[in-house]
Amino acid sequence: MPVYTYRCEACGIQFERHQSFTDTPLKTCPECRKKALKKVITPTKIIFKGSGFYATDHKSPSGDTSSAKKAEKAEKAEKKESASASTESKPSKSESSE
Repeated sequence: MPVYTYRCEACGIQFERHQSFTDTPLKTCPECRKKALKKVITPTKIIFKGSGFYATDHKSPSGDTSSAKKAEKAEKAEKKESASASTESKPSKSESSE
């Protein structure tokens, strides 16, 4: 069950209450008995623990091309590796004359 935070606009008391999604919101303050309660919107904290959560698990922000840039860098690195591998496999003139 979620925890909701309420604040009374009349007396200023703030408290939390466990309620089901289907429960109606509270209206009457438990301290001053006035109908001045409002739900307080609070940001939630999400903590990802354990293996199995990766940077690619979340959608990138709109307009962000970081994934495209990473793909370009990977392609360039592969080309450099293949080019250096092909130059290493060619025998030099001194090796071929022996």
